[in-house]
Amino acid sequence: MHDSIANSRAQAARKTSLFASRLQEGSPHPLGATWTGLGVNFALFSANATKVELCIFDDNGERELERVPLPEYTDEVWHGFFPDARPGTIYGYRVHGPYEPDAGHRFNPNKLVLDPYAKAIVGQLQWGPSLFGYKLETGDDLTFDDRDSGPAMLKCRVVDPAFTWGNDRPPGTAWERTIIYEMHVRGFSMLREDVPEHLRGTFRGLIEPGLLDHLRRLGVTAVELLPVHTFLDDSYLLDKKLRNYWGYNTIGFFAPARRYASVPDFAFAEFKEMVARLHDAGIEVILDVVYNHTAEGNERGPTLLFKGIDNWAYYRQPKDQKRYYINDTGTGNTLNLSHQRVLQMVTDSLRYWVQEMHIDGFRFDLGTILAREPYGFDEGGGFLDSCRQDPVLSSVKLITEPWDLGPGGYQVGRFPPGWAEWNDRYRDCVRSYWRGDESQLAELAMRLTGSADLFNRRGRKPWASVNFITAHDGFTLADLVSYNEKHNEANGEDNRDGHNDNHSNNYGAEGPTDDAGIRETRLRQQRNMLATLMLSQGTPMILGGDEFGRTQRGNNNAYCQDNEISWFDWNLGPDAEALIQFTRRLIGLRHAYPVLHRNRFLTGDWNEALEVKDATWLTPAGEEMRPEQWKDPMARCVGVVLDGRGQTSGIARRGSDATLLIIVNAHHEVVQFKLPKVTGGRAWLALIDTNNPEEDAGAPRRPGHLYEVAGRSVVVFRLVTDRARR
Repeated sequence: MHDSIANSRAQAARKTSLFASRLQEGSPHPLGATWTGLGVNFALFSANATKVELCIFDDNGERELERVPLPEYTDEVWHGFFPDARPGTIYGYRVHGPYEPDAGHRFNPNKLVLDPYAKAIVGQLQWGPSLFGYKLETGDDLTFDDRDSGPAMLKCRVVDPAFTWGNDRPPGTAWERTIIYEMHVRGFSMLREDVPEHLRGTFRGLIEPGLLDHLRRLGVTAVELLPVHTFLDDSYLLDKKLRNYWGYNTIGFFAPARRYASVPDFAFAEFKEMVARLHDAGIEVILDVVYNHTAEGNERGPTLLFKGIDNWAYYRQPKDQKRYYINDTGTGNTLNLSHQRVLQMVTDSLRYWVQEMHIDGFRFDLGTILAREPYGFDEGGGFLDSCRQDPVLSSVKLITEPWDLGPGGYQVGRFPPGWAEWNDRYRDCVRSYWRGDESQLAELAMRLTGSADLFNRRGRKPWASVNFITAHDGFTLADLVSYNEKHNEANGEDNRDGHNDNHSNNYGAEGPTDDAGIRETRLRQQRNMLATLMLSQGTPMILGGDEFGRTQRGNNNAYCQDNEISWFDWNLGPDAEALIQFTRRLIGLRHAYPVLHRNRFLTGDWNEALEVKDATWLTPAGEEMRPEQWKDPMARCVGVVLDGRGQTSGIARRGSDATLLIIVNAHHEVVQFKLPKVTGGRAWLALIDTNNPEEDAGAPRRPGHLYEVAGRSVVVFRLVTDRARR
């Protein structure tokens, strides 16, 4: 082993040096490769390395030209300044140190590793034994492999950050007015015929006029993009001719994925152009980010990045078994955010995407891990505290997925002020209610009004609840009403993967059907759930494509389906076009009536000063709900009056004091609902009826009128007042 290392060093020394003759000490900060205009400063953290070599490659990244030891070591950072390096220089590192897996150390200088701060990653990873620090053929990670991984490995490229942003400004949409559209960069445009073929599936394809117009007209205020950081396709997926479509396999926290660029070498610039054009359309950009694990897997995974830089520092390991990894993510490893340098890397990455790439917010995959210290989840943990006090990060939208596989991993509602959270309690309740399950009414009322039982603490607001019914992980909305069971056979795992408990219903046939009655029921249920989402307090998130009935053919775990199963099919029929129009109406309604996006929790209490209740729950008889009626397991119809006069905060604007009546009916049959009398109101005007989505509202109905609420439907009324309100 040592002879091999010595030989490689000798070979490198014999090469004609391009940089060493003018090598300078440089600076330990900033970390990464930084173009100063006079050269490039290289800085790499490793607390336990004994030597770090910078490897320079030719312009194609194929031939290693030389290895230059970084000359200085300051505060556990190896660094050097190279006047002859320029933007475009392709490089990587070889890090020397002990190979002692039982002590948590896996240094192997035969393995080229990436710069954790690389702004651009180039090349194509070639899976093979040379990528592993141990002899893969033995299956024993205590062995040492001396094969050079350089030819098979990805490389880093120095970038010039210059970009003309012009007058780009973040839209700055207030949280309470935010409507999120979760989408996949590639899938959004792959089948769009008006997008030039070479732009389909790219950052530039996303902002083609037809697609940008669709988002603008829909009325959403933010797109939430599935991971766009550089990530890998797992070897076992490639063997099955599949790919990691979702992208939850990060290997570069600062580098946009080249696969989403029409010209891969310009991914950096194309990403910025996409952001600028979305901002110009008034749409914020939120990134789904994965800082909980990397693509290096467990102790038998490859050596690509942290494992070869300082395994002991970067990954969580059991205190008495450092050969192995703590696996709270289910992917083999867990990043150690309790280490100050790892925490620094993550927060540096986040600030970079905000300041350099103009991102408006982040959704953190398995966010509970980021708040976990060695002793467990802590809402005052290092990472959460770092974000809260940081002037950059505290100014953008921070959304967490508040669960993981570790101990105490389910923490919905337990994150600190300033954070929003995916609310799976909302998802499951709304699905169950519209499926017709018993004993759902009381919880539905709580979810409709912002889930105060979970989030009304420490001054948090209703927007902290990110309400969703569908997301990338699970059924689409169309599939939720078309399949009783998952159908993931295309994933090659014998349909064992994915969730089994989906709270779904096919309404009489599994999958596509020509039965007109079943089809109409499915369409109405989609309208019902979209309406529920837009009428609920909190922050609504729509899964991209649900607005026109996108299907994944029953696949509820399409993470590896980079094909027509996941891509958006834009060949829209009449039903799809009608659903789009209905979704636009719903979003327009939410924008128009502030009572639907209050910045304070509804209480249902009598306001002495205003002489109103902000929310009054009603039975179909038009009477206020009594406590025992909430407990009726068969109750499936309820109404709520949201009195705009009960608004106590926010800027007054047109419609700000409007009063709405929302009726939801999950019964299969018609319910006669008595329209209530409200002080100052003379009639009720229907705005939305999911049973008749395209019909006009018709004449106002007076209080006391028995309105026929169709089975499985939602109706929204606006109160017509005796006089105009200010």
